[in-house]
This record gives sequence, C-alpha cells and structure tokens, in this order.
Amino acid sequence: MLARLSIRDIVLIERLDIEFASGLAVLTGETGAGKSILLDAFALALGGRGDAGLVRHGAEQGQVTAVFDIPKNHPAAKILAENGLDDTGEMILRRVQLADGRTRAFINDQSISVQTLKAVGAALVEIHGQHDERALVDAATHRRLLDAFAGLEKDVAAVEALWDARSTANTALEEHRAAMESAAREADYLRHASDELKQLAPKDGEETALAARRTTMMQGEKIASDLREAQEAVGGHHSPVATLSAAVRRLERRGVNSPALVEPAVKAIDAAINALEEADQHLQAALAATDFDPAELERIEERLFALRGASRKYSTPVDGLAALAAKYAADVVLIDAGASRLKKLEQAAIEADSRYAAAAKKLSLVRQKSAEKLNKAVNAELAPLKLERAKFMTQVETDEAAPGPQGFDRVEFWVQTNPGTKPGPLMKVASGGELSRFLLALKVVLSDRGSAPTLVFDEIDTGVGGAVADAIGGRLARLAGKVQVMAVTHAPQVAARADQHLLISKDALDKGKRVATRVNALAADHRREEIARMLAGAEITAEARAAADRLLKAATA
Repeated sequence: MLARLSIRDIVLIERLDIEFASGLAVLTGETGAGKSILLDAFALALGGRGDAGLVRHGAEQGQVTAVFDIPKNHPAAKILAENGLDDTGEMILRRVQLADGRTRAFINDQSISVQTLKAVGAALVEIHGQHDERALVDAATHRRLLDAFAGLEKDVAAVEALWDARSTANTALEEHRAAMESAAREADYLRHASDELKQLAPKDGEETALAARRTTMMQGEKIASDLREAQEAVGGHHSPVATLSAAVRRLERRGVNSPALVEPAVKAIDAAINALEEADQHLQAALAATDFDPAELERIEERLFALRGASRKYSTPVDGLAALAAKYAADVVLIDAGASRLKKLEQAAIEADSRYAAAAKKLSLVRQKSAEKLNKAVNAELAPLKLERAKFMTQVETDEAAPGPQGFDRVEFWVQTNPGTKPGPLMKVASGGELSRFLLALKVVLSDRGSAPTLVFDEIDTGVGGAVADAIGGRLARLAGKVQVMAVTHAPQVAARADQHLLISKDALDKGKRVATRVNALAADHRREEIARMLAGAEITAEARAAADRLLKAATA
C-alpha cells in the first residue's frame, strides 16, 4: 500500500508530505484547490507522461516520491528482480521532472527507465476516473480479471506451460522437416562429400603440424653438413677437450706449491671444457633432428597437397575440414534416419497440441460459467448505484482457430445501459458517470482479486447525490476492507465514511502575490466542519453541521 507521498515544486505545490494508512482515505476541497494537481503528481511518480509545465514557476525541477509497503511475493517485486533491482520490502518510486521537459526515474534510489517505472507503478496502483482509460476499461485486462475472480490462475499457468510445450514440439518438428528437405535436395552431393572427407579423415591442427615438420626437415637438410663439421671440431677427433683436460691435471699437480697462480687458470679451463661439452650435446641433438627419412618428407608433401586440395574444393579452411566432415556425416544420417525421427516428432507435436487443446477447452468451459457468476454479482451492485435498468455482461468469445498462451478465449466486459438498447463494450457504451459506477461495482465484486494494492477513484461520484452517493461511499468502504482506497470526492456521503480525511486547500503567500496548495489531515471537529461545507456550500449553517454529524454517526454505525 501507499505509505507516504512527497511532492516538491510541482505546479502550485512547493513542499508537501502526506502519510497514508490502510482503509479509505478521501481528499476533499473546493474546486481549483489542487486535487487534480495532486493526482497528476502521483501519476508522474507511477510512470505517467512528464511535462515541463508541471514544474513550479521559478524552479529548475520538480520531484515526486511515493513510498510503498509491499509483501515479498508481490508482482512488483518480481518486476524489480527481472530488472536487477534490489527489493528491500519498502519500495520507493521517485520521478524528477526537469524544467526543460526531460525526466529521470528511480526505484529505491537506483536509476531506471520510465518503462520500468510504469510497469511497477501499474502493479502497485490503479487510478479510476470518469475518463480514465488505463485500468478496467482496457479490454486486454478483462480476461485476467475474470480468471482472478474465478481463481483460475493455476489453471491458466498450466495452459501456458502446455502452450510452451506445444510451441517447442512444433518448432522441433518444423526445424527437422526443413533440415530434411534441405538435405534431400543435396543428397547425392552430401553422400559423395561425406565419403570423400571420411576417407581423407582430416584432423584439427593437422596442417600446422605437418607444415612445421616439413620446414624443419627441409632446413635441417641444408645445415646438416655444417652441424657435423662443428660437432667434429667440438667433440670429435679434433676436439681440444682431451688436451685441455691433460693441461688441467698438470696444472693441478703444480698448483699445490703456487695455488694463487694456478687456480684462476684451472677454473677458466674447466669452464671452457664444460662449455664445449654442452655445445657438443646441442650439436648432437640438432643432428638428430635433421636426420630424416626422405620418404617421410614425401608423405608429408602428399598429405598437405590432399588437405589443401580438399580445402579449395569445399571452400573451407583446412582446419575446418574436420567439422565439415562431421556435418556432412550428420546430414547423411539425417537423410537415412530422418523419416523415422520425423514420424516421432510429428506424433509428439500432435500429442502436445492435443494436451493443450484439452486443457484450453476445459478452461473455456470454466470461464463461461465464471462469467455468468461475475455478471450476476456485478449486476446485483448496480441498482443501488442508480443503474437499476442497466446490465453488465462478460463476453467470452472462444475461437479454437486462434489459440494463444492463455487458451482460445477473448474476454471483454460489455454493458447495456437501458432495456432495448444495443449492448456494447464498456468504454464505448457507458457515459462518464455510468462508466465510473460500473467500474466501482466491478471492483467491489473483484475485491482484492486481480487488483493492485492501492486503488484511486477520481470524482466517481460526480453528478450523483443522496442515496446514490451514499451507495458509492458504502462500496468504497467495503472495498477498503480488502485494499487501500483513495477517493477524490465532492460527496459528503462518501467523505463521511473515510478512515482518513485529507483537506486540500489553496493558501495565499507573500501578501497574495502567489498561492500554494496545502493538504491537512482533519481531526473530528474539523472533519465535521468540512463535511458541513460540502453540504451547505459557502455559508455553513447549524443545520449543515447537524446533518454532517448524522452522516458521520451513520457511517460508523
């Protein structure tokens, strides 16, 4: 529910902070006091269209913040999760309107798109008025509301799951059928290519390895003689290692008497011997690497020629031949075994469609019966609302040729305002005042099923009075027992039933040079005075105060 609403620099509102409670809150005040401004500001925080004209004259920007307390499993929390936003239990919607027309949107101080803000706002609040087209008058929501009234959410979810399974089965069938048709058109080519590549048996990375080996062999052949000559000089018959070793032994024997003279030379000669021996090892390894079989080089050349020839033929890099061979082999298998798999996929698609159709038909029957119950319940609410000659109808059109995730049905609320007149869609047939009362009757019947946790009714009592206004007030109070209700009203009978009464007024500032909208929560005496004003007009009489007392007592009886 809405817990707090804070408005800064919006039209005539400089600074406004309102605390809301559960139950029915009414907003009253004289015409022009700012009730519409308050609702426009609230709608802005819910993702409504921004307008530079909303910013108070002289301010650079305006801002509206709406704080909601919602349960963890509420649909709005799911929207937050889908958009990677934190859910703290308290949801803070904030909208900044800049004077240049741009707006910025935030939820829990995290910047978000206006579309996301609008989706969250729609899950939290419904605004109903004589000319509102966003709530129940949208035919796209009527099926969902009928399902909520009948408690069919689980049944609909089951149909949606069967629809997904049906779609998956049909997609698999169509993809397999298309693959088979494509493969059949190239069957001879595929078989030949598959056999040829299978015989070639290319391997990933094979070309690189063969080319490197061939380069090593060809280079080794050129330097082999130089390597043998160097190895002979370092470690062969002409190697100085034996001579140097003998010299070291003689020096070591003489070095006993003159170590300072001998040891540096001995160390240097030892290092030279070690270096020569290491060089000999490297040269022997190099000679071993250059030693190859000419037949092996020929085999490498032939293999590279075959691989590169296939690469050119199939317009594929050599390293892609292995994958191509696997694809062609799979295509051949598809041709050979595709017919059998096609039959299985066709059967699976038929069964998935049958399961979906059975569930959708069953759901349609339940919807038809539930529509009759909804009609009966809504029509029972119409007479006290001065719509006793009107009739509410839930049209359920079932078209099995146009299936969808929620079944075969298209649901739309229709009304007949008078006997003998032609029924039609709710929005097209009902006048402004009638529409608002139809909506109220429908919301009372639906109660908290399929409803946002906060409902706002904007002057739905316009043009009615007496018993009808009292009936509207009674139904708003009943509805407030299930969800939070806010009502902008001029009817004292509605105001008398409020759990919270907020008075909207316009105060003069700076010696009358400017005005600002104010909102005050009314206590008992002030509340009686405001209801008396609503009854009497400009001059409040004792009779008006007495009548206000009677309304307040009747509302609590």
